[in-house]
Amino acid sequence: MPIRAFFLFSLALLFVGVNTHAQAPITYANTLIGTEPASAGSAQRHSTSGGELKGQTMPAVGTPYAMTQWTPQTQATETKCVSPYYFKDTKIQGFRGTHWLNGGCVQDYGTATIMAVSGDLKTLPQQRASRFTHDREIATPAYYSVELLDYEIKAEMTATARCGILRFNFKSNGNHTILLEPNSDEGEGFVEIFPEKGEIVGYNPVHRIYQGSGEPAGFSGYFVVQFDKPFDQYGTWRDDAIQANTNAAIGSKKRSESMGAYVSFGTKNQAVTVRVGTSFTSLEAARKNLEAEMPDFDFEKVKKANESIWNQALGKMTAQGSKEDKTLFYSALYRTKLTPRLFSDADGSYPSFAGGKPIRNTNGIDYYCDFSLWDTFRSAMPLHILLEPEKANSMMQSLTIKAEQGGWMPIFPCWNSYTAAMVGDHVLSTMADAYAKGVRGFDVEKAYKYLRKNAFEPNTDPESYAAGQGRRALDSYLKYNYVPLEDNVLEAFHKREQTSRTLEYAYDDFCLSTLAQSLGHKEDAALLRRRALNYKNVIDPGTGYARGRHADGRWSADFDPFVNRASFITEGSPAQYTFFVPQDVAGLMQHVGGRKAFVDKLDTLFQQNYYWHGNEPNHQIAYLYAYAGEPGKTQKQVRKIIKEEYGTTPNGLSGNEDGGQMSAWLAFSMAGLYPVCPGTPNYVLGSPVFGEMALKLDNGKTFKITTKNNSDDAPYIQSAKLNGKVFTKTYLSHEQLTAGGELVLVMGKKPGNKWGTGKDDVPPGF
Repeated sequence: MPIRAFFLFSLALLFVGVNTHAQAPITYANTLIGTEPASAGSAQRHSTSGGELKGQTMPAVGTPYAMTQWTPQTQATETKCVSPYYFKDTKIQGFRGTHWLNGGCVQDYGTATIMAVSGDLKTLPQQRASRFTHDREIATPAYYSVELLDYEIKAEMTATARCGILRFNFKSNGNHTILLEPNSDEGEGFVEIFPEKGEIVGYNPVHRIYQGSGEPAGFSGYFVVQFDKPFDQYGTWRDDAIQANTNAAIGSKKRSESMGAYVSFGTKNQAVTVRVGTSFTSLEAARKNLEAEMPDFDFEKVKKANESIWNQALGKMTAQGSKEDKTLFYSALYRTKLTPRLFSDADGSYPSFAGGKPIRNTNGIDYYCDFSLWDTFRSAMPLHILLEPEKANSMMQSLTIKAEQGGWMPIFPCWNSYTAAMVGDHVLSTMADAYAKGVRGFDVEKAYKYLRKNAFEPNTDPESYAAGQGRRALDSYLKYNYVPLEDNVLEAFHKREQTSRTLEYAYDDFCLSTLAQSLGHKEDAALLRRRALNYKNVIDPGTGYARGRHADGRWSADFDPFVNRASFITEGSPAQYTFFVPQDVAGLMQHVGGRKAFVDKLDTLFQQNYYWHGNEPNHQIAYLYAYAGEPGKTQKQVRKIIKEEYGTTPNGLSGNEDGGQMSAWLAFSMAGLYPVCPGTPNYVLGSPVFGEMALKLDNGKTFKITTKNNSDDAPYIQSAKLNGKVFTKTYLSHEQLTAGGELVLVMGKKPGNKWGTGKDDVPPGF
């Protein structure tokens, strides 16, 4: 079936399948977007590997920020950069309780897969896999179903935050069997069957990635599986060797070994419901999570409750517009809410950070992990802070807890471990942003202690530094006020990339300066503000572009600002990274030759196709025209990016989703605003897509952005009124949003000649 026809059909199914009002937000959320490689022109031009073209999403079922999500599995591995599900695949191997970092080029961990088969027992994932078709697949945030054609089984899933419930309707006359496989690529999984309880339990040990790659993370994914009907046969398997009537099996530490347990229910046509409790602390905790969240086998009750949770979460941004635009928007908003991941049990238990032992208790808050901060500090974390301030508070306290337990504030904490995965130190940005926007229920002074340590103290312990603790190349940065080309930054997953590190550290230092100032640490604030200008040390005023620099001050030779990759730049070109100075856009403007030169460089980036939306360092660039008094060009480019880089088909993302950042850009931009400089409480205005967007905030207030004469060919703001008064500024403050009110924008087909162009209208900066 052609993709377009498939989506028309699947959306129709979605509306029928969800037991909710037709206008409910969940009915627009298409969870299959991003499961195919991108086709956007910029993605094809700038990606240097096939992995960069993939959205790396999955049709995840679970509540927002769930500990465990549930997805159909078409790829049987926890290997880096392999998502559990790809749209092009034609067979389903099972249904995975997954901890995949949404849209990342990372690895899954601590997972288990459940599969139902009829007839001869097949255990290996590729052998037991069943054909399926997308026209018999329904995928929503709260529910997934598919027909397993080879076995005549209808499979369904829904979930709570820590538990999943699956229903298999066996419609053939063969022997009906359900299999459970812990997906340990290292061959370390364990399963045990308790026939008298009608239960299977097991675990899958977690291993680190990036710094300490392959080492045990000190904890496992635990699962307790219960059935609503008694089984009459059972056993275990290892690869293709089936052992009937055996109660337990443990991995032999053979890589890529398939091992698991099975139970059979006879040949009668019947439906079997399976409920699964998960945990990162113990089997007993997984069982307690099951008792707390899913005390019975009522599939429809769980599904209805999950739909209600998603409608509440998505309904915090209420859009009035076309069905196509709302599908694009709510699908994006859904993808922003898959991480960070809830890591603590229903009773507050969680494994210690950076080692797993001992088991601790949160004493009332939720503990979160999987912060893809190099990506998400830009707009995904700001979106959580805006829409979910209570959860954001728990997230900030979770980061503080990690620092206290590990000794250093983590920079990119995933798998409950330090990673040093990317460049920058953006935990400083995220925590400063939260505090600046009123999220202050966490232990901010304790957090500041560790944030300051990251910024001022090089880690001189080789072992812990190699394990990912401490800012990379900080000694060089402090000595030269930039990271010189001679420092290869070898103790990092991303080595070298010295100029990008300098630019990002300068921004992060600015963010910490704002927090320091707010907390009364004035000497720190003053020093950090001076360091915030270090961007000037790696942007060559002669060329006006970011450039590699030697320790003796010489600029790198053979310089091409538009080359797709340079060793001193992270995943992009020098021209793209030149514009990563969100803390001081006015200063950057002067440094590269003035306002006209700045605008000309922006024009060159967009007009000559050097802009690459599929990777995060570009995401603020379209909004920078507003700082130069040309908001019309921001409005034009934002609308163009929305139209060309996103879509409602499986290839509708132009790069890795990266923890929700690609979609957060879209959600903010369709609403009409964007947080160009997290750490400061402002949002730059773009070009709203909708006739009305209502932000329903946790304080009970509503802020509306209403447009008049708005259309695809009328993206330009002509005039504005805020709460009935003429408004000419090209930004809104967080305080204005959270106070409630209405911004009314009159749109037109040509840029407004005067709106937003005055000296006092541009967004504030350094």
